[in-house]
Amino acid sequence: MTLILFILILGAVIFVHELGHFLFAKLCGIYVYEFAIGMGPKIWSKKSKKKETVYSLRLIPIGGFCSLAGEGSDEDQKIPKDRLLQSKTVWQRFLTMFFGPGFNFIFAMILLLFIGFVFGAPNWEPIIDNTVKGTPAYEAGMTSSDRILKIDDHKIMSIDDVTLYLTLDSKEKPTEFVVEKKNKEKVTYQVTPDKIEKDGQVQYQYGIALKSARSRGFLTTIKFTFVKMVSLFKQMFLTIGNLFTGGIKISQLSGPVGIYSIVGEQSKTGVANIIYLVAFLSINVGFINLLPLPAFDGGRILFLIIEKIKGSPVRPETENMIHTVGFFLLLALMIYITFNDILRLF
Repeated sequence: MTLILFILILGAVIFVHELGHFLFAKLCGIYVYEFAIGMGPKIWSKKSKKKETVYSLRLIPIGGFCSLAGEGSDEDQKIPKDRLLQSKTVWQRFLTMFFGPGFNFIFAMILLLFIGFVFGAPNWEPIIDNTVKGTPAYEAGMTSSDRILKIDDHKIMSIDDVTLYLTLDSKEKPTEFVVEKKNKEKVTYQVTPDKIEKDGQVQYQYGIALKSARSRGFLTTIKFTFVKMVSLFKQMFLTIGNLFTGGIKISQLSGPVGIYSIVGEQSKTGVANIIYLVAFLSINVGFINLLPLPAFDGGRILFLIIEKIKGSPVRPETENMIHTVGFFLLLALMIYITFNDILRLF
């Protein structure tokens, strides 16, 4: 069951991403060779009625692609020049590149709205439900109903902010919490977390449990969706930033094997959490693809910006070569991350 869910979840996220590229390529008149879900050998394919695009499913259910004319294929010579990617305006090419990630963001927003309307919007306010007796937070004096306003120098807007900053900043030193009491009084606490080693990994525990109730209502659901989208974007932005500064190590990242394990865990907690996982992964895929790196959509958008600044396009051969090198570097990174995922299983 976990394997089926894993394939369906990844397939849905990838399908939505590639569909964004596909639809805007068609709208802009770009010739599309193939729209594929999965990688490796084809297990099913069908050509469109116009004998143009091949729609296919491939054996390995990880990845997918939308192959456009003008990206370096040998077949480009047979395609009318006005159907090539490079023949389109900067704006048309931008839309085609951007709306892969863009569709991921829209998909995530729709899923979060669905969760809110069908299952009720989970509480997002950073209010303490209780503190566990004997833990650092309890001993410091933090109590239920305290609203967390700041952690160290970080302003706290949601539960996600609490989790994010305690994960990123947790060390063997006091963490400063600014909370608002029921009587609106603001109090500052210094809490030194307990260091715990579990499964070979170091964790820091404070002993804080946050409220997890669900509520219904149109405005509540809209607000939940907005707050959650902002929180997930902030999480991605800070995570990527910490990767570059060394706050997070590459060995801590998860790939397909890690995602498979998470799917297995989430499948035991209910449908709403599985749908949330799809939304979370969709935003992750969209955000990462917008990074201005070779082989990513953001890398292609970066070349469009360079073209706009210099007044002429970068030679297609040069751009394609850079993206090819970037693709192989990305592949090497994925192999490394997957290897670490497998080690963590044992």
